Amino acid sequence: MRNWNLALFAFACLSAMFSQPASAATEKEILSRMDAAAATFKSLSADIVRVKYTAILDDRSQESGSMQIVRSGKDLRARIQITKPSERAVSFQGNEVEIFYPKINTVQVFDVGKNRGLIDQFLLLGFGSSGKDIAKSYTVKAAGQEKVDGVNTTKIILTPKSAKVRESLKSVEMWIPDGQAYPVRQKFVEPSDDYMEVTYRNSKVNPGLTPGDLKLDLPPGVKREYPQK
Repeated sequence: MRNWNLALFAFACLSAMFSQPASAATEKEILSRMDAAAATFKSLSADIVRVKYTAILDDRSQESGSMQIVRSGKDLRARIQITKPSERAVSFQGNEVEIFYPKINTVQVFDVGKNRGLIDQFLLLGFGSSGKDIAKSYTVKAAGQEKVDGVNTTKIILTPKSAKVRESLKSVEMWIPDGQAYPVRQKFVEPSDDYMEVTYRNSKVNPGLTPGDLKLDLPPGVKREYPQK
């Protein structure tokens, strides 16, 4: 009986050892992975779930769809397709942003002008930005391990170094899976504590997309509006 108890005790110790999660990665380790991944990044496709939180109302709204990004040199293009609950598509091409509302067959066109660089930064943050570039613009802090959709991740918190950026962005939180470079979740927190949280699923890096694949599929007779004019 004594030997049996010892065997059970030993088995329990071994089980505990192997069931413990891996330790969280350091800031340096994650930034190093991002450096390596950025060198070969060309495009991305993923299903997304976005949660918008409004602090003053304690209100959360959720929408889902897909996202595609293509980078060719300094040229960055993106398309976001929202399917639920209200269908719309958003395209980023150069300094122009188009938002298509199929229910009313209308596309709104915006010129983002000087804000284009900031939009590019946010679109590429975690997908194509090198660790060195991120470290230049943000203070990076590892915040321990968490599970996202059953995947072990290290959470990192990015705080903008630029006072101007901090006027509209308090911090960015990213959850990076063990041994990987790309986030499975991002959270953009505003100074008001409002935030946008995006979870990425079925992500594919370099799926062979071209800039032409990201154009909006606009039907004949679509109405064009220019709200800035």
